[in-house]
Amino acid sequence: MVTAHPLPEGFTELEVFAIGTALLVEALLGFCLNGLTIISFRKIKELRTPSNLLVLSIALADCGICVNAFIAAFSSFLRYWPYGSDGCQIHGFQGFLTALASISSSAAVAWDRYYHYCTRSKMQWSTAFSMMVFVWLFAAFWAVMPLLGWGEYDYEPLRTCCTLDYSKGDRNYITFLFALSIFNFMIPGFIMLTAYQSIHQKFKKSGQYKFNTGLPLKTLVICWGPYCLLCFYAAVDNVMFISPKYRMIPAIIAKTVPTVDAFVYALGNENYRGGIWQFLTGQKIEKAEVDNKTK
Repeated sequence: MVTAHPLPEGFTELEVFAIGTALLVEALLGFCLNGLTIISFRKIKELRTPSNLLVLSIALADCGICVNAFIAAFSSFLRYWPYGSDGCQIHGFQGFLTALASISSSAAVAWDRYYHYCTRSKMQWSTAFSMMVFVWLFAAFWAVMPLLGWGEYDYEPLRTCCTLDYSKGDRNYITFLFALSIFNFMIPGFIMLTAYQSIHQKFKKSGQYKFNTGLPLKTLVICWGPYCLLCFYAAVDNVMFISPKYRMIPAIIAKTVPTVDAFVYALGNENYRGGIWQFLTGQKIEKAEVDNKTK
């Protein structure tokens, strides 16, 4: 006989089911789209360029976010976290690692596009590979800090997934949060802002707009902004008075990143989209060289 676990405090059965369903849909859709991006890069020779290696880095990170969301969805349907405290630490680390790698990879793509459109130079394989390695090592450094005592991983309000514990709001949390936000949100955001502003000015002078220069930064702010605001609020006041169901909303919004990124950086990229179409249908794309420009 299967034991029915009690509902998490502050949630109705419908709300738990709705959150689990939302996480599952986000995980499956994002994983399929980014998996298609990864496989197309592997199979289509024209897609294998230094610039697209950075797009691949985003897709790899976003697939990791989807795996994290799938585990959270499964646990939500169970109504409890079945993997113990060690599993919670691993889940928190894996989610943080891939989230930070996704943000930094987006900044790397912005820098590459500035390099391409504003200096008319092509990125070399050695540069792209070095940037990708740096992005993942940098993300790993910050993700491992809570395991070493600076910051802490704990359960989300639903208690079916794990992330950075913002409930305490102590000095340990505050110092980690401010350092984390500066190096992993503000600096990447500044790089994207300045890079795309310069590209926009270049497009404006030529009268030819190759892609929407405001979309990548808007994606970063809209998807990650609510979660950042929640964490910052926890640093200055007690966040526990906010209903658990409302504190889950920023996490659910953040899990939309893989799907949105797939449309912004792969499916929204005319040439990359052509490579994906070639992989799916066998119809060869016309352009011999495919880079990471979007339309």
